[in-house]
Order: sequence, then C-alpha cells, then structure tokens
Amino acid sequence: MRQIAINASFWNQPNTGSGQYVRALIPTLARHDFESDYTLIAPSALDQVPFCVNAYQTPVALNRVSANLGKVWFEQIAFTRACLRERATLAHVPYFAPPFFSRTPVVVTIHDLIPMLLPAYRGSLLVRAYMQLVAASARRARAIIADSECSKRDIVRILRVPESRVRVAYLAAHERFVPVNDATVRAKFNLPENFLLYLGGYDQRKNVRVLIEAFAQLPEFYRAGVRLVLAGINLGQDSEFFPAPRRIAREANLPDDAIQCIGWVDEADKPALYSHAHAFLFPSLYEGFGLPPLEAMACGAPVLASNASSLPEVIGDAGILLAPREARAWADALHAVLTDNARRDMLRTRGLQQAKKFSWQRAAEETLAIYQSIL
Repeated sequence: MRQIAINASFWNQPNTGSGQYVRALIPTLARHDFESDYTLIAPSALDQVPFCVNAYQTPVALNRVSANLGKVWFEQIAFTRACLRERATLAHVPYFAPPFFSRTPVVVTIHDLIPMLLPAYRGSLLVRAYMQLVAASARRARAIIADSECSKRDIVRILRVPESRVRVAYLAAHERFVPVNDATVRAKFNLPENFLLYLGGYDQRKNVRVLIEAFAQLPEFYRAGVRLVLAGINLGQDSEFFPAPRRIAREANLPDDAIQCIGWVDEADKPALYSHAHAFLFPSLYEGFGLPPLEAMACGAPVLASNASSLPEVIGDAGILLAPREARAWADALHAVLTDNARRDMLRTRGLQQAKKFSWQRAAEETLAIYQSIL
C-alpha cells in the first residue's frame, strides 16, 4: 500500500479556504483510492477525522515561543520528519507552504499567489521573507496543483516553474449547497422579501465598494424596500485596506437603511441565504478560484460577478460578468435582474447546470492522477 501523508495544519479551521479544501478533498480521495493509506499530520490533535483517514500528531514545542516560528518549524522540519516516520510514499501540502528539504516526494496545492501579486497584501519584511522561502520550496516540489487555469498561469509566471509541473484540479461546492426554502434563516437575519446578497471579506481585494456605489444609483429600488445585504465580518478597522461599508455608503449618499450588514454566517445557514437572494454579487478583483459564486449557483441564485482572474472559469456563461470597477455597469446589471423575471430565471437554470460540472469526486480523481504521475 502507498502511504500518502497530508499536512493537516488547517484541518481544525473548517471556516478557512484551506480548511474546507483539505476536509473535502482528502476523505474523498481516501474513499476512492483503494491502493493508498492517507494520514493527516498536524501539530495538534485533530477533530472530526473520518474513519477512512489516519491521524498523526507531532507537537511543536516552538509554539510556546512564537506561533509563527512554530508554524514554520512544523512546515519545514516536523512535517518532513513525520513523513519519514510514517514511511510516506508521497507528501501533499494542501496550501502554499511546502518544505524546502524533503526526502519524501512533495505535491503542493497553491490556491493563489495574492501576497506576491498584489502590493497591498505583501505584508511585513518577515512575511515577505516567508513568501520567498515557500516560493523557493514550491520550485522544488515534484508537482504543483492549481485551483484554476488563471492560478496556473500566475504560478508559472511568478514562480518560474515549468508549465508541465503545474496541473489544474478545480474545487467544488459542498454537497449541502442545494436550493433550500427555509424561512427560519430569513427570520434569523430579518431579511426583506427582495434582497441582493454579498458574502465574503471586506478587504480591498473584495471590492465591495463597487456594489455600494452601484446600488446608490438605484433609488427606486431601495426606496421600495430592496436591500443590499452584506454578509461576513470586517476583520480590520476602517482603513484603505479594510474600507468600512457604512462609510462608503455615506460617501455615495446611500441611506443607512438601504444596507443590512448581517455579520458572520454559519455554514449551515448559507444554502438558505443563497437560495432566498434575488441575486448573489461577487465583485472581487482577484480569486484563485472563487467558491462563493459556485455555492450560490448550486443553490439557484443568479450570479453577478467580476470578469477578473479565475471567476470566468468558474461561472462561464451561467452568470453576468462585469468589469470590476465600473459601478455604472453594475447598476445596469442590478436593474436588469431586479426587473426581468425571465432573465433571472434563465440565470438560475444556467447556474444550477454550471455548478454540476464541479464535484469533489472529480477533484479527487484529478488529484489522484497527479499523484500517480509522479510515483
């Protein structure tokens, strides 16, 4: 039997993108790959480990000194030692942090290169040094998995690796994302009958400003009770990097009550929230894949998204793709989905069909093919 070791640092963080990825992909792989044993290796005890996967804890004493130092030690030293102890045939690091030295062949998944692509996300000198380390380590990996063709192009260009070593395996929405008619979620968040939904972060890259500026150009709708619902938590104080939606609304002369900021949404509530939305809006400037629009389509929500980075790959012709910074174009598109029932129904139908093209079983099959190609 082949022994596949997985860096499971994000396993206990299911609300992060890397956590969702490892929790969805690895159990699916283990259930369909009868020639391998899968072992999760982490610096702390893991919760909700499925029966088809093993778990191995390798505590890191340096966490007591510095969480960041402990993180790097686990990624670069402790994980590789654990791979040797487990006699791993292959090591998979499901986020951008492969070890520089490894006697075990390494596959790394790079979801995006945002800290290397966008100046505002480059961080401190230490963060930049860390990015240089993991970039050099990725160049030594036997294979790199990208979430999209867009990410693959960025990886090849920025990391200067041969295109043949970078393979694409698309992500998928969780199976719970289906159309749901649950009035309790509407009541829980005090939602109006008609609302436009954004769900995600509020940092600069997410470009929420264009939604607010576009909605401000549609007074006939917000005066009639349509609301722009913003879901998610703004993790920073009002700044250029974390612009506050309420401040942007005031600058756009949009009344305070035209926007509802509903905060954090539990994963269990998301399907109903998507399903009730008149449309789902996602104006991000850059995404390695873009899972929220796919989740929304799987729930039958018409999707309006930016035509940037990987989003056209995910959405195809099933949604309305717009230039991310053109508020007037967004306002026109919002007007269309709020007034044209036939077009909205068409987008719902196309979105459901598009979402079916993505599955975790397909992602697992493509990942397994990558494993087999280097073993």
